[in-house]
Amino acid sequence: MPLAFLAVIILGAGLLMLPVSRTGTDGDIVMPALFTAVSAVCVTGLITVDTPTFWTPFGHTVILGLIQLGGFGIMTLATLLALLVRKSLGLRGQLVAQSETHTLNFGDVRAVLFRVARIMIAVEAVTAAVLTVRFWLAYDDNLATALWHGVFHAVSAFNNAGFALYSDNLVGFAADPWIIIPICAAVIAGGLGFPVIIQLFRGTKIGDWSIHLRLTVYGTLLLLVAGFAFFAAFEWDRPGTLGPLSLGGKVLATVAGTVFPRTAGFNSIDYGAAAPETLMVTNILMFIGGGSAGTAGGIKITTFLVLGFAIWNEVRGRDQVTVAHRSISASVQRQALSVALLGVAAVVSGTLLLLIFTDYSLEKVLFESISAFATVGVSTGITYNLPPSAEWVLMALMFTGRIGTIAVASAIALASRPRLFNLPEERPIIG
Repeated sequence: MPLAFLAVIILGAGLLMLPVSRTGTDGDIVMPALFTAVSAVCVTGLITVDTPTFWTPFGHTVILGLIQLGGFGIMTLATLLALLVRKSLGLRGQLVAQSETHTLNFGDVRAVLFRVARIMIAVEAVTAAVLTVRFWLAYDDNLATALWHGVFHAVSAFNNAGFALYSDNLVGFAADPWIIIPICAAVIAGGLGFPVIIQLFRGTKIGDWSIHLRLTVYGTLLLLVAGFAFFAAFEWDRPGTLGPLSLGGKVLATVAGTVFPRTAGFNSIDYGAAAPETLMVTNILMFIGGGSAGTAGGIKITTFLVLGFAIWNEVRGRDQVTVAHRSISASVQRQALSVALLGVAAVVSGTLLLLIFTDYSLEKVLFESISAFATVGVSTGITYNLPPSAEWVLMALMFTGRIGTIAVASAIALASRPRLFNLPEERPIIG
């Protein structure tokens, strides 16, 4: 999987280096092309050059193609790895998993690919249609321009990429519900993950929901409500962000400020003017991310909630970790802990390197590191001025965050083998 994504990145960077891809001919093109290709394939959205002015329509088309390939590849590969992991569990484990999830028994690979493609095209088409009409009727774009902007932002939204064809991203549309709401809906749909979308489309009764579906849906709602409350509390009257907006505009911008950090990368406010408390809450939302086997990044909601339930059951003195009258195996708990701690290690390492290579404050480089690792793409504005060494750090974080969590979790699950003996037990002092 990493090699496949590297191949697409190299191909995309090569296309972006062509003279037909950029508006100017001066300056270094290798680093901007490579960074943009990594950001697009890893559906992140961090940029070192201004997307609408630096790249030509051909360059925009290349970026759009890389975003679609990256998003489609992540959803299909993650789902196929889930199938592979499930089939490695043995007959009893397969029967339990099948009765529990109702989602991962899709048959052959071709069926999975077609289902993912149909879902992606359907959501992107509906989103693009709404955006196209709005751009055409409200912003004096001709039909061709409106259609192109609608398609580009729909694909970018569903794939949680965050690339925009406007220099201020979506700040100019902060109070427009016909732009913000469809984009937020597409972001959430892409971030839920393919298995969850399938179950929801099937109309599965709430009482029959799998643990994965419960954790993803309820966790998403919890983070959206909590994020909305904190964002509104810290930014409601702040002059540089929500302060100048009307009541409706404030509510809409708060919704966007809650949804976009869930790895979307769009921004309808200037994060460089946001309060430190808002940046901290955004860091948490970015690091957690969205659902598994979807286009969202981060350590994933299920990882976060499994660890949360493990802590809660440990505090209550229970040997088993249970969720909705189902037990979570020790192997799943170890996978969640491994993914979370490796994510923390990646962010800490990236933050330290950025502090070494730049003169920016810890607050800003930490925000940038988490945004890159969680493949979010929002920035306080420092990405444009980073030296090449710092750009390499961000590219490594984007690639690790996009590929690493899926590969690590799958590798741990597939490598697990039952041990036929137990070693003598000891209890080191904890705490």
